[in-house]
Amino acid sequence: MHNGTTITQFIIEEQRHIEGATGDFTSLLNDIVTACKVISNMVNKGELIGVLGSAESENVQGETQKKLDILTNEVFIKSNEWAGHLSAMASEEMDEIYEIPSQYPRGKYLLTFDPLDGSSNTDVNVSVGTIFSILRCPGERVCPNTSAFLQPGVQQVAAGYALYGPSTMMVLTTGNGVNGFTLDADIGEFILTHPNMTIPEDTREFAVNASNMRHWEAPVKRYVDEALAGKEGPRGEDFNMRWIASMVAEVHRILTRGGIFMYPIDAKMKANGTEGKLRLMYEANPMSMIVEQAGGASSTGRERIMEVQPKALHQRVPVILGSKNEVERVAAYHQESDADDAAA
Repeated sequence: MHNGTTITQFIIEEQRHIEGATGDFTSLLNDIVTACKVISNMVNKGELIGVLGSAESENVQGETQKKLDILTNEVFIKSNEWAGHLSAMASEEMDEIYEIPSQYPRGKYLLTFDPLDGSSNTDVNVSVGTIFSILRCPGERVCPNTSAFLQPGVQQVAAGYALYGPSTMMVLTTGNGVNGFTLDADIGEFILTHPNMTIPEDTREFAVNASNMRHWEAPVKRYVDEALAGKEGPRGEDFNMRWIASMVAEVHRILTRGGIFMYPIDAKMKANGTEGKLRLMYEANPMSMIVEQAGGASSTGRERIMEVQPKALHQRVPVILGSKNEVERVAAYHQESDADDAAA
């Protein structure tokens, strides 16, 4: 017998505080939870059920897909298309939006998701996850198009992620703080284990792909150089560096003990005509909502991520998020650098 609060109970109790709530939102979250349980089971079994390795195909971004990318995408669609809560879905793994089939009723919400963030890690048994965001469908929801999804992050109704690691966790915000739930496999329920998660404002830990250092802009290189200089440098303190190559795992570490995560724009991206590495709709916006709700900050380096007006379904942006004071420091370095460039 467990004595904790289940995620279903938690969501229902949250709904009671919302005047005029119909239960659609609660039911939608429960369908997302179900999808994440199924994905957790698939990830945990791995090669036992033959789901590891490459699918020998590419997604819309030209990235090689893993078998699990395709399978988990299908799980999310099948778990959420039938209940009547959604008008359409958009996924990192699909070129176009997925309209709810005509045999099912359509609801007032839109769902965006990355079904398996960090999927390249599955073959080496490193933590991966699922990221999702819920938006309201604007206007008539009979036949939504791509433009219906192009809403800035501040308009998100909810955001969350599931982390498939040593234990499976679900971290969720509905705009009233951040709470973490751990899957109890014995009873098949997520139990509230990390209530009111907050990010310390200060940190001495950063996460960045240092192999791109030669391509970084000056403000990012300045920040990292200062951190690496340690006690003898201008910051006067030693820093630790981490890099997992799974955004879910990186953000989860920041939520539990603080830190800053950076995937900035660099010269290589500019040369290739891209505005960043991570996707605004599927990764940057939902993670930014979670981080901000936990007291952290999230920026492109030059503007708040959740205020970026999306221009395309698969738009990429630079991402700098985590402990508030460190994110603001990096943003200030960008402002100084841009001002120097303008004055030159």
